Amino acid sequence: MIASPLSRAIVVVLTWGACMASQAEAQAATSLPEGVTPAMVTEGAGIFKGAGICFACHGPDGKGGVGPNLTDGTWLHSKGSYAEIVQQVTTGVPAKESKSGIVMPPKGGSTISEAQVKAVAAYVWTLSHPATK
Repeated sequence: MIASPLSRAIVVVLTWGACMASQAEAQAATSLPEGVTPAMVTEGAGIFKGAGICFACHGPDGKGGVGPNLTDGTWLHSKGSYAEIVQQVTTGVPAKESKSGIVMPPKGGSTISEAQVKAVAAYVWTLSHPATK
């Protein structure tokens, strides 16, 4: 069967569109830290505002309250890498190490799992890297 010029053009446009969408998805995924997926970020947002009780100190949007602002890119106890955020959420910030005078218990005082900690850390990381959202 011989394809008409119009049908070939449609196939080219559809293929190009699919490639562009795949490139955009790949770009978004590669801008996140290694091992972090968009699904983890979404899950982490829900945990941050729910079972993780992070919102109680950091505010519902992460802009601070009792705890520091997580959206401004200023990190008090690390450089703000994903791995450092996971560690900080896991272990907390004891009084003797707190640079703000605010204590953060391990996991913020919640009972979230290790996987949930990683999801929360993924979300928190994106708060100070808005281009990755």
